[in-house]
Amino acid sequence: MTAIRIYEPALCCESGVCGPDSDASLVTVTADVRRLKDLGADIERHNLATDPTAFTTDETVRGFMHTVGSEGLPLTVVDGVTVATGAYPSRAELLALAGLGDPAPSAPVRTQLGLTERGQDEKSGGCCGGVSGCC
Repeated sequence: MTAIRIYEPALCCESGVCGPDSDASLVTVTADVRRLKDLGADIERHNLATDPTAFTTDETVRGFMHTVGSEGLPLTVVDGVTVATGAYPSRAELLALAGLGDPAPSAPVRTQLGLTERGQDEKSGGCCGGVSGCC
């Protein structure tokens, strides 16, 4: 199963609704992560303020923090590979990363009017073709 890990800057809470101003991106990612967990995805969030050990034990994250620093967070890693930095992936992106995205839409249904086949059968090709030679 694909493991998705989101490493976040130091936050007082992960919901984004504490304090006088709420952070809409945190509210959204909280709901998105909860939805993916409900679907069985292996997804976790790590807050630099409350879970600093997670930032030092993962080699990819440790290298990112050494090179970019906490200014580049949030960092999203999938099976050890960095897939997003500086912003949270959307729900659709997380679903796709987890292999839970909706299947590709099927080809649109084409209504057959029978006009093409009739024209080809008569070998006219329209007003300028065929045997009449109008043009």
